[in-house]
Amino acid sequence: MEQMFKVLLPAPRLQLLLLPLLLVLLLIWYNPQLLPLGRGAPRPHNVTVLVWHWPFAYAYPLHGDVCNTNNGLPSCHLTDNRSLYEQADAVIFHHREITSRAVVLPINRPRPPGQKWVWMCVESPSRIGNLTWLNGLFNWTLTYQCNADIYVPYGKRIPRRGNSSSSYTIPQKRSDKLACWVVSNYKERHRRTTIAKELSELIPLDMYGHSVNKPLDQRKLWSTISQYRFYLAFENSEHHDYITEKLWRNSYMSGTVPVVLGAPRSDYEAVAPPISFIHVDDFPSARELAEFLRAVASNETRYQQYFQWHRDWEVQEYRGWLGRICEACVQYHNAPSRKVYQDLQGWFGS
Repeated sequence: MEQMFKVLLPAPRLQLLLLPLLLVLLLIWYNPQLLPLGRGAPRPHNVTVLVWHWPFAYAYPLHGDVCNTNNGLPSCHLTDNRSLYEQADAVIFHHREITSRAVVLPINRPRPPGQKWVWMCVESPSRIGNLTWLNGLFNWTLTYQCNADIYVPYGKRIPRRGNSSSSYTIPQKRSDKLACWVVSNYKERHRRTTIAKELSELIPLDMYGHSVNKPLDQRKLWSTISQYRFYLAFENSEHHDYITEKLWRNSYMSGTVPVVLGAPRSDYEAVAPPISFIHVDDFPSARELAEFLRAVASNETRYQQYFQWHRDWEVQEYRGWLGRICEACVQYHNAPSRKVYQDLQGWFGS
């Protein structure tokens, strides 16, 4: 028997080579999280994401497994039950409520090992105020900036499903409607206001909104904008990556050509379909922009070029807070494991 056992054992040199492999297999046996996550591989463990408070106090019903239903994530448990704080892998805090002191951060409670605090904000840096008192508290950011730990842009382009060669029908344009602007935050000091007023003296430009004494029912938003050849997708502040629903929903989804002002052209080019927008910064003056818009509008072939992207792309936007929060589950395992924002304002405002 002893002789047989010796025959079954590998040679001493081979034993030395096999020893590291055996150790790795034992480690994986006791800790499956060491396995790499490949495409289609199961998540290493269920993730519990706690929403400490709902943005603007609008609570979503969390009956059942909402992230699994909406995003196909059976390993994610989304909750707003604060009694589960000790079990939460990540806790999400919306910026507006914590800075207004409407919600108190649990800074006096011991943070469970490995738990991530997530700072969520979809406002521009111009509207967030002082963030220095939040330094050192948050591990991850959930926002529209492309370098966020959990990236949630206002919208995105995705490959068109089905037959990519299917044609797109441009909504019928009225000859007396060249351009329009829908504005809810009208401020004389804004650069966008100055440019819009200059354009209104050069081309037919209709303005909508309570602040300009021409309110527009949201139910008629798309049907109204779609009649125009151009829509002024002017942001209320100009910051990197700050590209809101004015581009995605108001312009693209209504079927008109956006004239954009806000982030630099390179930011738009990084996310928007090619040849789909006109950037204000490409023109030295409002007069030259107005001349360009007239020239494009008078040449149907040239105008239709701004819609060719529909053959290969379609637009998807985040509607509601739940979709953004579920992204914490989607992107959880790709976010950095060890990170703390010691200068949150410096990062967000850069």
